[in-house]
Order: sequence, then C-alpha cells, then structure tokens
Amino acid sequence: MLALPGAFALGAVLASAAPAAAGGAVSHTRAAAGARIVVAADGSGDVATLQEAVDLAPAGSAERVEILVRPGRYQGRVEVGADKVNLTVVGSTGDPEDVVITDDRAAGTPKPGGGTWSTTGSASVTVSGAGFEARHVTFENAFDEAAHPDLSGHQAVAVKTRADRVVFEHCRFLGNQDTLYLDTPSAEVPARVYVTDSWIEGDVDFVFGRATAVIEGSRIKALKRDSTPSGYVFAPSTSAGFAHGFLVTGCRFLSNAGTGTYYLGRPWHPSSNPDTDPRVVVRDSWLGVHLQRDDVWSTMSGFDWNPGSNAEHANTGPGALTGAGRPQLTAAQAAAHTREAYLAGDDGWAPYDVG
Repeated sequence: MLALPGAFALGAVLASAAPAAAGGAVSHTRAAAGARIVVAADGSGDVATLQEAVDLAPAGSAERVEILVRPGRYQGRVEVGADKVNLTVVGSTGDPEDVVITDDRAAGTPKPGGGTWSTTGSASVTVSGAGFEARHVTFENAFDEAAHPDLSGHQAVAVKTRADRVVFEHCRFLGNQDTLYLDTPSAEVPARVYVTDSWIEGDVDFVFGRATAVIEGSRIKALKRDSTPSGYVFAPSTSAGFAHGFLVTGCRFLSNAGTGTYYLGRPWHPSSNPDTDPRVVVRDSWLGVHLQRDDVWSTMSGFDWNPGSNAEHANTGPGALTGAGRPQLTAAQAAAHTREAYLAGDDGWAPYDVG
C-alpha cells in the first residue's frame, strides 16, 4: 500500500532521567526533556500505552521528547494536552501497519455520565500540543457504522489536531465518516499541519477542518458507501481571516466506489457561520474515476463554494477533467499555492526540509 522507507535510524536522544523500576521499566515519574519513552504492550517498555507515555512526558519542553512505540494494537483514547509540546511519536519498525492506535466511539455513542461524545469527543487521538510529530504509525477509529444503526451521529474521528506545527509522516489514518479532523485552537488562531507520504481513507467529509494544511505525496482512498453520492473527500472550514486552507499536492486519489460517485469537496460552515471561507486546492495529483465529472465541488447546508477559493491545477488521471464546474489555476496563480507559501508563516517553518 505505502512504499516503505529504508532502515529506520533513530536520532540520538538522552536516556530517561526517571529511576528504573522492577523489571527494568522506568517508574511513572516525569521524564526529562530530551528523553526517549518506550511504549510496549507486553510490558517490556517504560509504559504500556501511548497515553501513559504522553502523561510521562515533561510539560512545556523546549527539547523534543521521543515516544518510541513497539508493534501492537493499542486500544483507547489518547489526548495530547496543550502543555505537551514537541512530542515525536515513532513506530519502532518503520512500517505503520505494525503500530495501530485505535478506538471505536462515534459522535452519537453514549457517554458514561450521560449525553453523547460529539464529533470532537469521538476522536481516537486529539493533539493540542504544538510541535507534535508522528511517523510510521496507524491512527484508526474502528467504529462499526453497520452495527449501530440506532445511533444518530456516525462521525468517528481517527485524529483531531488543534495545534500549530504538526507533522505526520508515513502514517495511516483509517475510518469512515470524518476520519481526519485538522482544526485550530480557535476560529481566530491559525494552525499549520503537514501530512506527507501517508494513507488517508474514509467516506463522508473524511478530511475536514479549518487548519492550514498541506497533504503531500500521499494516497487518499474514498471508500464505497451505500448512498448517493457515496461521499465527499474534503470539507474545509477555513476562517475568512486565514491566508490559506488546504493544499493537496502530488497525491493519488483512489476508491473502490463507483464511477462519478464522489465529490472532491464541499464547504463546511460550522454553526452556519457566514464568515467562514472554506478553501482547498488540489494540484499535481492523480484523480480516479470515482470523482464527479463536471462538478466536483458540492454545496453544504445551503452554502456554495466561493469560485476563487477552490481549484485544481495540473492534475492527471481519468478523473482529472476541465469545464465550468472544474475551475483551474493558471500557472501564475499556482505559483502562490505551494507548501512553502502555506506553511512558512512568520517563523519560516519548513518541516519538509529535514536536510
């Protein structure tokens, strides 16, 4: 599915300053900045769950803290608080299929204390800490829609981000409705996300939110769904004051759904906010036949697309067509829609420039 990288070389990190407990595992005191925390479900690491590792990491660390996750399927919600900054979660084998972080609740799933979880609460992993990075990991929401026809809300998020400078490299995001929620701390505060060499799958609005996000060199699979249309790939909710929305470049759009059954996107206006200006540009990508031919952009809750805010450029494949409903950027316009322009911000952030 994904081309696997060569042998994974860990960078030099400091040993944990926490004292050793019986059996060689570190005790659950706060790890030192710059430490490596090892997660292993069989008890051979420092902790047995990703949440324990996040809790063990120091708050407000200026140095990066690495969480190395050994092979396993790790069940349960994970929350990376706003104080847990500069964390790197790494799957130990280099193959994201070996490390799966999963949960199975949906927006309509009842909460123990009453009420339901809501879309945000359904997330298997929520990232609020700036500088979060993940590599070689699968993030999954395993909620079974067919088994729960009684629930009114089937939104089931695998990952929700609401932090700045977030990176996912060689990861998988698995779910159905609302798989990958790329958000910001508030409607007035932008946040940047970079997704590269990854696999994203779902059906309805499965990449959505108001973050400034670049998805590059990845595979985006739209799942077959018993509905008309089958679904929508993107549902950005970009705040009108933000400079950029989603940029999707060098990706491959795949599906097991029928020809012309998917829209590329629709504009999400949370709480019917008219000041929202949803934006997505898809460029230099391969598009499959599952996409609508003449009008790939759909309305949502009575809101139409702003013609200047969504477009394509230099796409190929059987689903890459042109026409009145398929606005295309000129070469001059496309020059403003690059990963550098979207991600640099005021601090010159360049997560793709690791050399």
